[in-house]
Amino acid sequence: MAHQMDGRMKQQLDSVLDRVKEPESGLSVGEIGLVQKFKYNASKRTLYVFRNPILPSKGCCTLLSNMLLETTQKALLRELENAFPELAIVMVVPEFKSRS
Repeated sequence: MAHQMDGRMKQQLDSVLDRVKEPESGLSVGEIGLVQKFKYNASKRTLYVFRNPILPSKGCCTLLSNMLLETTQKALLRELENAFPELAIVMVVPEFKSRS
């Protein structure tokens, strides 16, 4: 069961979203909209991070985009673990389903 986050927790999350930068553009994770939402489960001491879906691009751009995304996602996870050392952080990554 998900529980409500208090104001301090929300402020910490906003701070992390502002602090973590995407290396190519220099924009924050909050500015690029990488995170769709957070869910907190107090009984499991877990913070779930729901990432927005990223549409695949063409050829070599996909490889570069994925490398930047992985770097940014690792930095986000590291900052969340530092901000909330008492919680397990779980990244929920949506699967892209192509229209056939």
